[in-house]
Amino acid sequence: MTQIMTEYKGIITNEEFDADKVNFARKIILGLQNEVSEYVKNGSGPFLAAIYDENGNLVSKCENTVVNDNCSHCHAEINAINKAEEKFGTYDLSQYNLNIYVTSEPCMMCLGAILWSGIKAVYFGVKSEDVEEITGYDEGFKPNWFEEFAKRGISVYGNIEPEHGKKALKKYVHDGNILYKPLRK
Repeated sequence: MTQIMTEYKGIITNEEFDADKVNFARKIILGLQNEVSEYVKNGSGPFLAAIYDENGNLVSKCENTVVNDNCSHCHAEINAINKAEEKFGTYDLSQYNLNIYVTSEPCMMCLGAILWSGIKAVYFGVKSEDVEEITGYDEGFKPNWFEEFAKRGISVYGNIEPEHGKKALKKYVHDGNILYKPLRK
């Protein structure tokens, strides 16, 4: 089975391209990418995620706190989902029609969390292959995830303002911040 993924003006998606969705996402993702350095100053990882409702209201925004919390699953997406679930008092966010915006493509762990949370759409900046090249992080095995999300009614748009995100990642590495990852043989 081939992966459902189309490209339009550099943006990749698993549905018919919607310029309004992309323009809204572009503003949010650029804002998040511009904030990364402030969070990094406090020891956070170089990733931010924000969840918005269908009316464009911010529900939660969180950074990656793996190093600060000494917890491998404290990625920005999972932290933002946890905060949204706490806010609404439920593990099932589907009734709130929420979208998640992330500075970089979610890793395999975060994709699972997004899928199970009930979030309706994912928008991301830097593609995983670029994250891996710049940082050396292992983003995990994610075959056909665009298609799998489409089957479950989850929209995906990616490669939104990637140059800004790559710049933030390169600065994170250049400045000597911790590149957290398990040691492998």
